[in-house]
Amino acid sequence: MNPALLSLLALGFVIVASFGTRVNVGVLAIALAWPVAVYGAEWSAARVLDVFPSSLFLTLVGVTLLFGVAQVNGTLAQLTDRAMRRTGSGGARLPLLFFVLTGLISTLGPGSIAATALMAPLAMGAGARAGLPPLLTALMVANGANAGNLSPFSAVGVIVDDGMVRAGLPGHAWSVWSANFVAHALAALAAWWLFGRARREPGPVDASASRSASAPTPPEPSTLAHGSSIPVPSTPVPFTRAQTETLFALLAWVIGVVVFDLHLGLAGFTVAALLLVRHAAVEAEVLRAVPWAVIVMVCGVSVLIGVLDGTGGMALFTSLLARIATPDTVNGVIAFVTGAISTYSSTSGVVYPTFLPTIPGLVAQLGGGDPLEIALSINVGAALVDVSPLSTLGALCIAALPRGTDPQPLFRALFAWGMAMTVVGAVFALLLVPLFAR
Repeated sequence: MNPALLSLLALGFVIVASFGTRVNVGVLAIALAWPVAVYGAEWSAARVLDVFPSSLFLTLVGVTLLFGVAQVNGTLAQLTDRAMRRTGSGGARLPLLFFVLTGLISTLGPGSIAATALMAPLAMGAGARAGLPPLLTALMVANGANAGNLSPFSAVGVIVDDGMVRAGLPGHAWSVWSANFVAHALAALAAWWLFGRARREPGPVDASASRSASAPTPPEPSTLAHGSSIPVPSTPVPFTRAQTETLFALLAWVIGVVVFDLHLGLAGFTVAALLLVRHAAVEAEVLRAVPWAVIVMVCGVSVLIGVLDGTGGMALFTSLLARIATPDTVNGVIAFVTGAISTYSSTSGVVYPTFLPTIPGLVAQLGGGDPLEIALSINVGAALVDVSPLSTLGALCIAALPRGTDPQPLFRALFAWGMAMTVVGAVFALLLVPLFAR
């Protein structure tokens, strides 16, 4: 069989498998890439190894290792708790507070899953005390987390930046972040307008309404049993020595990356190593906090994409995409397609590594289209649907519901909202994405 078709069938199998299988699709992708390349295209094993994204791997590990220290020693939880204490209030501002705080945490580096894991227990409890609909609180937290998720400092931002480089679009990190942020901000504002008016009269909201989120790693939904909570003291707990050092280390890392153009991942390794030498966290716990499954997923799919490109499967894939779009509609079409796939699949592990590298070929096949606009459409379309309960963000919000709350209404509402975002993402890509590509 044609190696190009073989590699494309392998990719299709991985995408379908990502919808429901418990097998890490990165492992599956490498397992399929090897026979397709070696026996189908007659590559050597060494050539297969050459397509492994070593730079991406080191960057992801370095960034997540550094923030693993901040999670394990409670620095991020301390910051979240203090922010809630200082700015928490009842009334209409509370949903916006959830969005802003979660977005800020996500932007600074932990990414959407860690930000949601920190904020969801606090927000769902405080929102219930204030009489907010659970759907509104969940949407503000999840959209806030995703709004900051593509910053240059986050692990998912690193994945997208790597895909942009592969697509020949380096140097657009803040355009990527801003387009994604605005799309999620608009979605959050729509949720606030639609559901905020149904809020009951607010009661007092204080720290006792919040639940501590000091878990060392983003918990699985099953570990956030309904009503599980840790009482929060009425006054803030002082920062420990380790937490203070971690704060200064994170600040130094951000300054080094932004001002002195240090490598994101290698600088992360260095700062994390210094903190571990200072006993700022237990090394074994920090290593467990690194999302190894996600890293294997991303890097494994990237290997298969490398084989796809080398065997001609990428050209075949882009020709299929080109059949359902025109230069005028490609932004909306690609946003809808990636959104629909992302609803059931991994956005960072499957959708971004698969679709971003197709952009140059897609533009060539269509005979037109703006590559940067298409990239931004992929990013936004795939991310907007991630409030679905089938995603980790939605599941974390459902799991953080107060004890005794029926989760089924929120599950159904989040699912409907996530599916609707496939259309919203397409409309945003058609009408507003061009503004961010100028």
